[in-house]
Amino acid sequence: MEKIRTIAIYDVGKTNKKLILFDEQYNIVHEKSIQFPEIKDEDGFVCEDVTALTAWVKNSFAQIQTDPRFEVRAVNFSGYGASFVYLDENKKVIAPLYNYLKPYSPALQKKFYQSYGGESQFSKITASPVLGNLNSGMQLYRLKYEKPELFRQIKYALHLPQYLSYVITSQLYADITSVGCHTNLWNFQQNKYHQWVEKEGVAEKLLPIEKCNSVMDTNGVLAGIGLHDSSSALIPYFTSFNEPFVLISTGTWCISLNPFNHSMLSDYELHEDCLCYLSYEGRPVKASRIFAGYEHEQQVKRLSDFFNQPLTYYTTVEVNIKLLKKQKQASKNLQLMNEGSEPAKSAFGKRKLEDYKNYEEAYHQLIVDIVAQQVRSTNLVLRGMDVKRIFVDGGFSKNPIYMYLMAEAFPAIEVYAASVAQASALGAALVIHQHWNNQPLPSNIIDMKLYSVTHQTSI
Repeated sequence: MEKIRTIAIYDVGKTNKKLILFDEQYNIVHEKSIQFPEIKDEDGFVCEDVTALTAWVKNSFAQIQTDPRFEVRAVNFSGYGASFVYLDENKKVIAPLYNYLKPYSPALQKKFYQSYGGESQFSKITASPVLGNLNSGMQLYRLKYEKPELFRQIKYALHLPQYLSYVITSQLYADITSVGCHTNLWNFQQNKYHQWVEKEGVAEKLLPIEKCNSVMDTNGVLAGIGLHDSSSALIPYFTSFNEPFVLISTGTWCISLNPFNHSMLSDYELHEDCLCYLSYEGRPVKASRIFAGYEHEQQVKRLSDFFNQPLTYYTTVEVNIKLLKKQKQASKNLQLMNEGSEPAKSAFGKRKLEDYKNYEEAYHQLIVDIVAQQVRSTNLVLRGMDVKRIFVDGGFSKNPIYMYLMAEAFPAIEVYAASVAQASALGAALVIHQHWNNQPLPSNIIDMKLYSVTHQTSI
């Protein structure tokens, strides 16, 4: 039997670590997912078990290369951001893979921003809201002042996707999608590292930035250098569409990404949780986000308890257009949407469930409130742009009430529910397509469904 020519992708999220094989038409022909128990760092805070992760990557890659069904021609990597792996001069891991959710010292954070122009100015220059350890450069700054001996021992600081590549290739590189992901490291105005990186002795621990579509020959297998997963997930859309679009990636966070908006972040946008990524081509991608997936999960539990329905009951709720119009027209709803709501939360948490006749009515209101926040968030990255299409992928793309309201909110833009199987993994495969695959790029890698309020084609 002839072996299937494939590319192997390691797609490493905070929870699930996946090994995915795509064939030359970018169909998934093999997929394996694993989870590792978290361990604790020296301060007792939970973190990734980098030793277990490393062993799994090495062992699974060796196994898949001996699988008689597949010819692995290439390998690439997609991983979550804001995470460094630290190596000493012998290229050995010498510190935990610290959790980006670990609290940051307020005093040290204050010292940093006072030294480099203040929060507002610095955040605009680096396109990075003040996020503590979620600004990965701040992790190195913390080590310098809180653990100076460890900081001195660090020879190389690798973002996680590039560490995964190093595990297979033994080659050390940096990549622009990781460096440009709200790290506090990159000066977006001058298109180079911010001056603090050199001044604080961090620059000497960082590696040369290599092009995202570069490959290395590793024992006959072409290996990429890895990408940040959010930037990688945009690549299937870049390869399919030339006209300006916005991608709303919905999960725990709902992130609106506009790869065609290169304007500088304003104070208002930073306050509203906007930031910039860098695309695989090194161009700014303006993004805004709300915590809507998490909120939906919490409020569905609340509805389930109050109305005595199963947790998944919301999946059976059909669109009631009359009810939506009634809820949207109520002036008290409009006031609630705009007053006192945090940027990442809707008004629904303040509502009394006893005000609703049944689960269906309350659930419609929840989605009305979430979409009000979504529209506000998406408008932040749409401003001044002639965008033709909005693509919604992830969980909310399967929610007909959400999709109906989004189509209604943007009548001049085509709003699609889009589905890409393993988007970040697929992006990592597509970015090195020319090196391993002689076939033309397929035209059907994105499944799309247009939502139209006027014709109600999808209701």
